[in-house]
Amino acid sequence: MLYPVCIHKDPGSDYGVTVPDIPGCFSAGSTYEEALSMVQDAIESHLELLAEDGEEIPMGSTLEAYKNEKDYADGIWALVNVDITGFLGKAQKINVTLPGRLISKIDKAVEEKSLYGNRSNFLAKAAMRELGIE
Repeated sequence: MLYPVCIHKDPGSDYGVTVPDIPGCFSAGSTYEEALSMVQDAIESHLELLAEDGEEIPMGSTLEAYKNEKDYADGIWALVNVDITGFLGKAQKINVTLPGRLISKIDKAVEEKSLYGNRSNFLAKAAMRELGIE
C-alpha cells in the first residue's frame, strides 16, 4: 500500500513527517532519508496497533487528495510503500469454485512468476489489487 507523506523542514530543526491517511501518525529525522525511514517504521507500528485493537486499516490516498490543503503547504510529498497484508488478519481457508481453464492460467502464472509463490497468494494479490488494498 502506498501512503502519501508530507515532509516539512523548518530552519535549524529536523525533518518532520506527517501521514495524512493515518491520523496521529507522524515521525521525524535529522536527514530527509532518515525521516523517510523513520516514518516507514511509524506507519507499520501504527497499523500494528490498529490491527491489535480490531480497527480498520486505513487505505492510502492519492497525492492529489491532500496537496492543496493548508496544513501541508510548503511540504515535500513522498510515497511510502508498506506491505499491509500482515495487518489484515489471520489467514483463513476457504473453498473457491473457478472454471478449469482459469485455474490452469493461474497455475501457469504462478509457475512463471515466483513472486506469487502459490495459487492462494496469486488470488490474494489479485483480490487486493481489485479492492485497492495493494
